[in-house]
Amino acid sequence: MTAATDRKPADERELVLVRLIDAPREKVYRAFTDADLLKQWFAPLPWTITEAELDVRPGGTNRFIMRSPEGDLYPNQGVYLEVEPNEKLVITDAYTEAWKPSEKPFMTAILTFEEEGGKTRYTARARHWSTADKKAHEKMGFHEGWGQCADQLAALVATL
Repeated sequence: MTAATDRKPADERELVLVRLIDAPREKVYRAFTDADLLKQWFAPLPWTITEAELDVRPGGTNRFIMRSPEGDLYPNQGVYLEVEPNEKLVITDAYTEAWKPSEKPFMTAILTFEEEGGKTRYTARARHWSTADKKAHEKMGFHEGWGQCADQLAALVATL
């Protein structure tokens, strides 16, 4: 995998990460849509994913639980807004399931998978509800954490 210059955010509430992954986009997309695969790479080590439920269709549930190195559990739940196999996933935490509004929406993730010479140009856009949420996500380590996960994703898809 090679790092790429991050694309320009759409506005001041968006964070963007771009990577060129040395694998076909079908494999990269599969790693996002197969719960067993997602658990292997989606949390920056030493964090882990202990559970994942992925109903990959518009309105379907996207639920996972992250576990910190100290053993604390962080449940995350949302829904898929848009699903274009091998091309695009749009997921939000604005809803928890079946269009039930969440208590405090944080972001919408727009993930695209573009074919580029047998490799995949993976772009992750995190669009936040407020600039304060975006700044909080930056402080949490968006680029470092999502970048480490992208490295873990690249390593996993190389074995598929």
